[in-house]
Amino acid sequence: MNEASLIGLCAATVSFGALLYLAALGEMVSEKAGILNLGVEGMMAMGAVTGFMTALEFGNPWLALAVAVMAGALTALLHGWFTVVLGAEQVVSGLSLTILGLGLAAYLGKNAVGRPPGAVLAPVDWPVLSDIRWLGPVLFQQSPMVYLSVLAGVVVWFVLSRTRTGLALRAAGESASTADAAGHSVVGLRLAAVAVGGGLAGASGAYLTLSLTPQWAEGITAGRGWIAVALVIFGAWKPGRVALGALLFGGTLALKTRLQTFGVDFSPILLSMLPYLLTIGVLVVISIRARNRPSPAPASLGIAYRREER
Repeated sequence: MNEASLIGLCAATVSFGALLYLAALGEMVSEKAGILNLGVEGMMAMGAVTGFMTALEFGNPWLALAVAVMAGALTALLHGWFTVVLGAEQVVSGLSLTILGLGLAAYLGKNAVGRPPGAVLAPVDWPVLSDIRWLGPVLFQQSPMVYLSVLAGVVVWFVLSRTRTGLALRAAGESASTADAAGHSVVGLRLAAVAVGGGLAGASGAYLTLSLTPQWAEGITAGRGWIAVALVIFGAWKPGRVALGALLFGGTLALKTRLQTFGVDFSPILLSMLPYLLTIGVLVVISIRARNRPSPAPASLGIAYRREER
């Protein structure tokens, strides 16, 4: 294993970690407010296709990113309407959203398959910093989306931990009736959280088609939305821990694409299974540990709130 290959693996780990972190961060915000959204995969697909098609049409990657964020947020609000406003079962609605998002994205992007990207979010080259051995290529020659994911994590942590809005949102996830009694709109807080979560998932999808793999193909998200959902549990609903988990899972995705460059003869089929086997293993370990300690999940997660039943 030479130095260049190892540096490439570390850089890819950061890139894939940022992709997962954006989607997981959005899911965490939604769950902090008490809404379980299993439609992350569908929202990522909608962000990926709308971002790519906008870049094809206008040639502006930042406009494409903005459209992808809006597409993800609007798709998420469909889930919010059913679960928050109508009180529908959250698991069923989320699974339906995944099916809808994947199908609609495939339909919208059928004429964009195989076309070259109209614009890409090119890696940023930081003066002086990018020349540092090891750290430069790994941390300072990344896509702008990597730095935006770090910024998003800091903003989410600050809002949830240091602001009244974050306190109210967490109250809506822990005890919706208490938040309502304190004068907060549970419906408004939960819808806002779902929309923010969808926007971040849409940005994650756009990261795929505007930077990591600048093309559109049906199924391009490849189950990464499900990994993002597992990451929230893995990170115990804390932005910092979720970030560490994203790097761990990002490493498995990077290893899948680069292990053969190290001269290791390993089945590509087994390599493709690796991130999902790790996901299952992590969930099993967390489930076993949860038997002997209280769950860190929001107390009202997945429970519909009806004011008249308060």
